[in-house]
Amino acid sequence: MQLSQRKTWSQEALAAKLHLTGANEGRFFTFEKRAMLLLALKTAMAAGICYWLARLAGLQDGYWGSISAIIVLQSNVGSTVTASRDRLIGTLIGAGFGAAFSLLGEGLWAYLLAVITAMVTCSLLGLKNSSRLAAVTVTILMLVHRTGSNWTLPLHRVLEVLLGIVVALAISALVLPSRARLRLRDGLAQEYLRLGALFEAVMAGFRGKPSDQLEQFWKDVEAAIEANGQLLDAARNEPASGPASLEGLSLLHQTGRELADSLRALELAVDGSDSDGYATHLEPELGKLVNDIHRGFQYLAGCIHHWKFDVAPVDLSLEADVAALEAKMAAIRPTGLEFPQEEILRAYAVQLHLKQLARLLKSSRIETSEAASEAS
Repeated sequence: MQLSQRKTWSQEALAAKLHLTGANEGRFFTFEKRAMLLLALKTAMAAGICYWLARLAGLQDGYWGSISAIIVLQSNVGSTVTASRDRLIGTLIGAGFGAAFSLLGEGLWAYLLAVITAMVTCSLLGLKNSSRLAAVTVTILMLVHRTGSNWTLPLHRVLEVLLGIVVALAISALVLPSRARLRLRDGLAQEYLRLGALFEAVMAGFRGKPSDQLEQFWKDVEAAIEANGQLLDAARNEPASGPASLEGLSLLHQTGRELADSLRALELAVDGSDSDGYATHLEPELGKLVNDIHRGFQYLAGCIHHWKFDVAPVDLSLEADVAALEAKMAAIRPTGLEFPQEEILRAYAVQLHLKQLARLLKSSRIETSEAASEAS
């Protein structure tokens, strides 16, 4: 069985647009470098504005506003909102306990108790990401000596952090904003293209030599799933923007994980099939199903990129492919005695996992289409 290596022009264009080809590798200003440069410029702008405003307001340590802006300003609006929330909560808790324990004196034990209490409080409240920030605030208040009362310093610290957060949020949302939802949509399209490439590499090992790139494909897929999970968390914390619905994005992310699990099972199923002869009798139905599943990954990636799921693919019917393969397996079942039982079981296992992949691809398009329709 030979997998088709051809792509349509639209599929090649999609892969290039989503940065999956090597065409841009030699360019200095790649997409990632442009995004990094933009983030650096926006961060510098936020830090500078914070320091200027802090000096105008007469804050004692105005540079802490700049530090806060640098810490919380992320590559997209949703991540900036998340970091700002964690920073503000951690600062409030740390300032409160720092001020309270300062009343006990400036000894080491008072400081240590304040750090422990602040971090434990954050943990008990489910604010894991704020606990270290609370400890940092306690440290600054209790170990860095400044003039002023025990309550003036915490108030200034909160105001400085709040200034940094407000400026960072404004810069993130107003100056060439990058939305987590839009980043996630293209990230998911990339993920499904990579899943398709991984599927092709896995099936290359069925009655053939395993692909040399299989391990790298797995790393690419796992990295994409992890990155998209982080973008999904960020998207939940930003205002709705664009046509991509949060429910639809969540469904696609979950399906991507299920597809990866199915591919892992398929990889185990094809192992040791180098000399299998039973599967040759399943052609051409088996080969057609494999090629159409590969096309299904590419088609779904295009649906995600354009966020349009209501049009069924032309000349692509995975249900008919599955039915044809099942009929072929039933027809050749009487000849099974001619082959080792291990080969027959392996062929059935491969067929089972292919059916699962086909079902996931079909249901993903339909369920996302319904979610997109409800959101609109």
